[in-house]
Amino acid sequence: MASSFHVTPYFFSLIFFSLLFLSPSQAKTSFHPHALLLPVQKDPSTLLYTTQLNQRTPQVSENLTLDLGGQFLWVDCEKGYSSTTYRRVRFSSSQCSLAGANRPGCGKNRCELFPENTVINAATSGELGSDVVSIQSTDGTNPGTVVSVPHFLFVCGPKFLLKGLPSGAKGMAGLGRTNISIPSQFSSHFRFNKTFAICLTGSTRASGVVFFGPGPYRFLLNNADASADLIYTPLLLNPTSTAAAYSKPEPSSDYFIGVTSIKINQISVPDIDTSLLAIDHEGNGGTKISTVTPYTVLQTSIYNAVTKFFKNQLSGIPTVRAVVPFGLCFNSTNIGSTRVGAAVPEIDLVLQNETVYWSIFGANSMVQVSDEVLCLAFVDGGVNPRTSIVIGGYQLEDNLLQFDLGASRLGFSSSLLARETTCANFNFTSNA
Repeated sequence: MASSFHVTPYFFSLIFFSLLFLSPSQAKTSFHPHALLLPVQKDPSTLLYTTQLNQRTPQVSENLTLDLGGQFLWVDCEKGYSSTTYRRVRFSSSQCSLAGANRPGCGKNRCELFPENTVINAATSGELGSDVVSIQSTDGTNPGTVVSVPHFLFVCGPKFLLKGLPSGAKGMAGLGRTNISIPSQFSSHFRFNKTFAICLTGSTRASGVVFFGPGPYRFLLNNADASADLIYTPLLLNPTSTAAAYSKPEPSSDYFIGVTSIKINQISVPDIDTSLLAIDHEGNGGTKISTVTPYTVLQTSIYNAVTKFFKNQLSGIPTVRAVVPFGLCFNSTNIGSTRVGAAVPEIDLVLQNETVYWSIFGANSMVQVSDEVLCLAFVDGGVNPRTSIVIGGYQLEDNLLQFDLGASRLGFSSSLLARETTCANFNFTSNA
């Protein structure tokens, strides 16, 4: 074995896979799309987000859990992964070097990485391979021609890593900051800007969307380009991996932004230790965005400050017994509704300066847990979490987020409800 690697307490035992060397893959398509898209659904049981990616020969639609910070695509190969276009990646290859592997698998000339289930913080060893992947192109308004990547890199994971994922999931679709994440491979193959956007829906009956490539991103009702009026903030690189298992040194594949303060009703929340909002030299602290965390998680002192201040700003509304996992709930009988959800104080995440902030309105800050109970959709993350603020999926719903990796910036819309549309309003009817 070559260099050492760090293992968290959740690191599981090594599991190895042997796959047959199969026939040559199909030729590359000559069509170069403007952008690509995947529909995204919300799973009602786990509150996670799933998508489908066509892989293998013959083609199989892989049901995958969407992982914004995931390092790469991994799928369960333990039960008969069969494809005539599969290729094992050798340790000495340029593909293995691109993936950042630093040791050969099992003492042999094969490339191994660490597939991770970020829902349960479990990781193991898995073989890097390549296979054909197919996806629909888009002009930003409708789906278009289906295109293929013949040698798309992915990692084989074991069946036990599927624990905690939605029923039927066969792996995880990683969109993180790595050379072999799904956005990186698509932008490299089709030669468009290293940009992607997510628009998640809270509906379990309609689909949100992930776009790979530049805008426009048009939604029905107003048909406006939702990327035209984005607010931008820098993406911060955490120099230390936040994965369950990683090789040293290795930066995090998660997406961090620089929250500097929190306002409620346009008033700064007092008693927040601002040192927790920065990423320290060991990679602790800061604010990341996650699609595998259902609700925003705050370090205990931040959580206490926010909930206390929010309760004071909503002092005319009686509180009720909290409903797990939430800590602050209200009798909703006297809380009105607006276009952007429950009529409650707006929560602003202030970013690089006072004029740049991510607004969280009632639709993303309150959860209706019963007919007469509304809860603040924030969760206590404990005294010493690795990351101080994790912005969860519920806070992302009906918000367009564009990740421009070339410019290292995040563009965000705040709630599309204010623009009279939603993330469920993309037209998936093809004109091709």
